[in-house]
Amino acid sequence: MIELTMSHWMYLAGTLLIILTMLFRQNVVVPAILMTFLVGWIFSGSLSIGLQTIFQASLIAAGELFNIFLIIAIMTALLHALKDIGADEQMITPFQKVMVNGHISFWVIVLVTYSISLFFWPTPAVPLVGALLIPVAIRAGLPPIGAAIAISLAGQGMALSSDYIIQIAPMLSATAAGVDISLVADRAFVLSLVTGGIAITTAYLLLRKWIKSPSKNHLIKWEKITSASTEESNQTRKPVTKKSMVFALLVPASFLFIIVYMVMAKFSDVIPSIEGGTGAALIGGTAALLLLASTTADKAKTSLTKVSEHLITGFVFAFKAMGPVIPIAGFFFIGSGELAGTILGVGSEASPSFLFDLVQAGQQLIPESAFLAGFAILIIGMITGLDGSGFSGLPLVGALSSAIGPTVGVDTATLAAIGQMGSIWVGGGTLIAWSSLVAVAGFAKVPVMELVRKSFLPVILGLIAATLFGLWFF
Repeated sequence: MIELTMSHWMYLAGTLLIILTMLFRQNVVVPAILMTFLVGWIFSGSLSIGLQTIFQASLIAAGELFNIFLIIAIMTALLHALKDIGADEQMITPFQKVMVNGHISFWVIVLVTYSISLFFWPTPAVPLVGALLIPVAIRAGLPPIGAAIAISLAGQGMALSSDYIIQIAPMLSATAAGVDISLVADRAFVLSLVTGGIAITTAYLLLRKWIKSPSKNHLIKWEKITSASTEESNQTRKPVTKKSMVFALLVPASFLFIIVYMVMAKFSDVIPSIEGGTGAALIGGTAALLLLASTTADKAKTSLTKVSEHLITGFVFAFKAMGPVIPIAGFFFIGSGELAGTILGVGSEASPSFLFDLVQAGQQLIPESAFLAGFAILIIGMITGLDGSGFSGLPLVGALSSAIGPTVGVDTATLAAIGQMGSIWVGGGTLIAWSSLVAVAGFAKVPVMELVRKSFLPVILGLIAATLFGLWFF
């Protein structure tokens, strides 16, 4: 029988406090730092070590997660370099030619948003698609709310929830769960397609009756609605040049080659298998070379300075987007037996495992049901997404999956992937009005709450179906 100490109960209180804070739509950084201090103080009995625990937890978390910051910075820097030569716009301009009616326009926006969001995240995809494709789609007969739903479900939902190319979300989930990143990434990818397929199809079926025949009047009426973000994007468009055309082809071709390579490595013995975060490293290294090439092609004389400026911009964005995750992850890493010893300054033999011990102690209260465990993790993930980021709760669902999975006989990676779906589909920007969904609504010029309401049923149906599929298939 595991004996729970006061530090165990404090860790449990901290976990509950963080979840409660998320429910009230407040930032959880302060509770995470405070509870990290209290757990460290109570465990060691020393105020000094308690203070050190705050720093050590964030330091360990930063070390574990720095590869995430690096890949975000490089990809963001590349996007800014492509913007300088106008290649970002040229990559999606050909799709405008096939948007002949509202029905096709909906699916074109889904395809383009999903493709861009896999490689660059939805944040840069929104202004790009919003400025170039939404006006064409509206002229073709797609209502603005339809364009907004297509962007949010394909980008902030389906692409971001798997994050299969950059693999930031799987890294967060897998690291906290103590399982291989590729396992969580592969299962999250499948579950994201299930969720997205059902959610997007359901949304389309509900929108069909609102799609009209093509007409310039739709666009004229829509353009009368002011939108600062759209106007700003229109003002920053670049003229078409040979350089922009070259890199508009080179960048997607390079990433497509890497995808093919990764697929062959997974299913063929000819190419060595890719483990852990190697896939993200391949993407990051390629993006860095493309950054150098595109910046030099733009203005060779100032390329040394511009590359540095783009990287600085990338790191600023990375820390703005992911910085709050560090202290939150630091708290949940204390619950891991593998990392707690280093954080608390004790040897591996004396390293506590707070979360696992709590689950083991309450094992008799946990129904041994894969069904209940899967939906419990899904709901917890959805709750953690209420903060509007979608990523801050991943260390929690990962840690809980590791503790609950063996108890109920469900694979840890599967539970972590299910929790990841709940967290990111809700908080990443499909159901939370105070998330990046605001940007989507802004570019489409629709009320953000209307966008949330019309997305709710499709997303919930998709998440339920994906959870059932994951528990059955994996």
